[in-house]
Amino acid sequence: MAALTVLFSCRCPWGWTLTSRELKPPACAQESRMRVTTRRVLLLLGSVAALMVTLHLGQQVLECQQVLSERRHRLMRPENEELVMVDANHVEYRYSKDMPLIFIGGVPRSGTTLMRAMLDAHPEVRCGEETRIIPRVLAMRQAWSKSGREKMRLDEAGVTDQVLDAAMQAFILEVIAKHGEPARYLCNKDPFTLKSSVYLSRLFPNSKFLLMVRDGRASVHSMITRKVTIAGFDLNSYRDCLTKWNKAIEVMYSQCLEIGRARCLPVYYEQLVLHPEQSMQNIMRFLDISWSDSVLHHEELIGKPGGVSLSKIERSTDQVIKPVNMEALSKWIGHIPGDVLQDMAHIAPMLARLGYDPYANPPNYGHPDPLVVNNTHRVLKGDYKTPANLKGHLQVTQNTSSSH
Repeated sequence: MAALTVLFSCRCPWGWTLTSRELKPPACAQESRMRVTTRRVLLLLGSVAALMVTLHLGQQVLECQQVLSERRHRLMRPENEELVMVDANHVEYRYSKDMPLIFIGGVPRSGTTLMRAMLDAHPEVRCGEETRIIPRVLAMRQAWSKSGREKMRLDEAGVTDQVLDAAMQAFILEVIAKHGEPARYLCNKDPFTLKSSVYLSRLFPNSKFLLMVRDGRASVHSMITRKVTIAGFDLNSYRDCLTKWNKAIEVMYSQCLEIGRARCLPVYYEQLVLHPEQSMQNIMRFLDISWSDSVLHHEELIGKPGGVSLSKIERSTDQVIKPVNMEALSKWIGHIPGDVLQDMAHIAPMLARLGYDPYANPPNYGHPDPLVVNNTHRVLKGDYKTPANLKGHLQVTQNTSSSH
């Protein structure tokens, strides 16, 4: 700083020395400026450090939130996950809610076991035995939805429809995939499952449904004579069983129509038996699965690796070990009480809706293919084999029950 010439000398309170000659800053002033500058530098450095720490902590918080979000997504959205299974040949299969699952159902004693056995004979399809648990869980889910009070309680607890549906998806897929060997196409056969076709079609958007349809008089006669206990059916009354058959098939058929013919195919048992090749050709086209002649000879693949697995306790097993035949088509004729026959159109109006003549005794189901005629002759002569793994298990005396 340039010196200032003055005419007096004194000490100023702020640290300047004034003389008669000049005014110049003392050493203490320079030290003061250095301290101020140092404080500013330190303050600036501290601010920069704080900013860097804040940015670092913010980044860590965002990363933690992302990890937690991903974990929540995995926990709460299991329907987006895949099940991975490996077969005996080390081939890997991946299953998800978007796979083309096949559901087979219908009123019990309508040919559902025959249908699934014929599909099971295909080298790329695995159905397996009835799970029995899937229709029960579906019935519980339906009951929760119908009960306003129960639904309110579930919603209040955070168990919303979305949570339940995700859980149902995961459970059903797990059961179907893991209760048998892996295959390219999986199907489930539980007769009453098709009472929930519309719901299942939403859970599994690429699934398809085969609704087995049979003359209700034949179905009821079979369940009564073979003592197949079904919840709600009085096996001592043809009238009661036909009434219950009508109600059950009406629900399933209506849902099949609601889903649409692109996803639900009614399969008439009588036509499957009389014309197996034509029927199976139509079914395989509907399912978009390549043709295999093995579906016409399911009985040859029972108990073999990659073939048809049959339950030792299901009531249809002793019939399905035989080749496709006409033995059971008209067994009901002459066994239904006269008063029930007279009221048949009123008791079971679904007969006429499905194309059956309620007053035809016997009805005309059509003419069989030569293969079926030959198979029937073989069956009547006892010319068929009982698979080794089923010998001694087919003479079951206890009742087998089916649940809604």
